[in-house]
Amino acid sequence: MNNTSMPGKVEWSDYYLILLTGLLWGSAFLLIKIAIVTIPPYTLTMGRMGIATLALFVVLILRGQWLPLDRKSLALFAFIGLFGSALPFTLINWGEIHIPSGLAAVLMGIMPITTALLAHFFIPDEPFGWRKAMGIFVGFGGLLVLVGVDAISGFDSSVTAQIAMLCAAGAYAITTTFTRLRVAHPGLIMATGSSMMGFLWVLPLALVYDRPWSLTPDLIGVSATVLLGLLPSAVGILLFFHLINRVGATIFAQVNYLIPLVGAFLGVVFLGEALNWQLISALVLVLTGISIVTLAR
Repeated sequence: MNNTSMPGKVEWSDYYLILLTGLLWGSAFLLIKIAIVTIPPYTLTMGRMGIATLALFVVLILRGQWLPLDRKSLALFAFIGLFGSALPFTLINWGEIHIPSGLAAVLMGIMPITTALLAHFFIPDEPFGWRKAMGIFVGFGGLLVLVGVDAISGFDSSVTAQIAMLCAAGAYAITTTFTRLRVAHPGLIMATGSSMMGFLWVLPLALVYDRPWSLTPDLIGVSATVLLGLLPSAVGILLFFHLINRVGATIFAQVNYLIPLVGAFLGVVFLGEALNWQLISALVLVLTGISIVTLAR
């Protein structure tokens, strides 16, 4: 089913939900850093997707709904489950072991740019003009202000990990564009189906390579995995499917610039880190960029 109806006017409630999505997905990187110490990448992805799927199924059943199991729906769930969760989650889990978080944020920052270009070619009502370009690059500039030039010097670290992060960003861009075009069911059904398929994609990899029954994760790692499943995964994917057709792929993709900002603010709140001028300047630039992209639609 093609679903390319033009998004409506962006309301203030949409901005709040975009910020909430950025908050949830930004917290995921901190939780991954905690969990990955004792839980390997495939098992961590399997765990968070399994928890998200279980939570979403409970909500689905309580609402008296069920998943459609026809071939087209399952193919749709499988595609989004692979490129929207199983593949990028695993790549990010692995990449964060080998490269600094600042460099990871810069590499993931290509996602809004890639999404805007894909939307230009595949979504008729989301052309890529100079105003959108300016907004996107203002947002990217905010990202660079936040992480600093030292993050760029990290390009001499693990090349494979950098490629993994770029592939994860590309997977997110493909998913965002594809979902804007092909959402065929209500958000809760799409979220549950794609989470289930994401879990099934990574399950055999975890069983073969990580042998999760032999692991001894600590309580902190398990708790972080549960939070990953419930908040960034379950609630985050529900927000994704709610917003994608309301604001469009290009605007929604700007969430990626909020993610490292959230991580930095979490450091201020929970780790006692200083609230410096880079963080404030980056926040102003990112919010300005999102506003420019929204007005340029």
